[in-house]
Amino acid sequence: MTEKSETAAPAARHAYEPLTPDVVLDALASVGLLGDGRILALSSYENRVYQIHLESPVGAGDLAGDVVVAKFYRPERWSDAQIVEEHAFAAELMTAEIPVVGPLTLNGHTLNHFGGFSFSVSPSRGGRRPELDNLDVLAWIGRFLARIHTVGSSAPFLQRPALNLQTFGYASRDVLLAGGYLPLDMASRWHKAFDEAMLTALAVFESVGEVRQLRLHGDCHPGNILWTPEGLPGAGPHFVDLDDARTGPAVQDLWMLTSGDRAQCTRQLGALVDGYEEFRAFDRRELALIEPLRTLRLVHYSAWLAQRWHDPIFPINFPWFGSSDYWKGQVDMLEEQNEAMQAAPLVV
Repeated sequence: MTEKSETAAPAARHAYEPLTPDVVLDALASVGLLGDGRILALSSYENRVYQIHLESPVGAGDLAGDVVVAKFYRPERWSDAQIVEEHAFAAELMTAEIPVVGPLTLNGHTLNHFGGFSFSVSPSRGGRRPELDNLDVLAWIGRFLARIHTVGSSAPFLQRPALNLQTFGYASRDVLLAGGYLPLDMASRWHKAFDEAMLTALAVFESVGEVRQLRLHGDCHPGNILWTPEGLPGAGPHFVDLDDARTGPAVQDLWMLTSGDRAQCTRQLGALVDGYEEFRAFDRRELALIEPLRTLRLVHYSAWLAQRWHDPIFPINFPWFGSSDYWKGQVDMLEEQNEAMQAAPLVV
């Protein structure tokens, strides 16, 4: 048995290892916000996000109360220019009186730096997940999505990427291949299912033709909408986490709010579109893109897990990733998606 060399290189530190509670508080202090020591880590895999109580009084402009949310961006994911462009989009939406929770301007900036991290600070906003089985709630959300897209269509993103077959499909495949994440017993099956799904998705995109590309929320699932019940101040939806804002078709911000069988999805999508069209026309050709977009998200999710596997919270929370059973499930879902993309699209 060979003894381990005492000169062996130490294990690589993960990106967030230096981000201790003291560093978090020192970062806030660097922009004039003094925490009182109460820090709550919020659920977030992509970034590190903390709810922090501040010493009072604070007097930080739009800050409501004495609680803020500090987001420390994952190093090397977005450039500063891409993050600032996201912040500028949020500011445009808030100027248009759309209920988006965006970052505060502190010392003249929305993006700040401390200890090797980029971070922003936003007001803390309460709320619950919207009741998506309520068609009135969906119509309400649809109205605000139309207003978001009206702002989003007024100018393009110059720094942030688009959602398409290359960025979510083939680039994700390349990540998985480069890292050797596919087990030998499933690699050929996954490649076959992926290639067939991408060919079908391409055919659908080509059959639909050119659709308008605009700035989107990009990740508009129910967890990124905070709902305040009627009768309370600020009733209705509040959109959070524009971290995945990118360019794409309008339907990308609608389809993730639907679930269930075909009849249920049709009713839900109908309510969203009804609300949407009170403010903005919706191109119904885009309904055919729902299943291709779902397929791209499925592939992108696997690559997302792979790229972050060195972060210790990922093996803890996703222990099944990389197993043969996981990849068998991915193959099965790609095959199901290939069939779904060839079926008639929803009609509303």
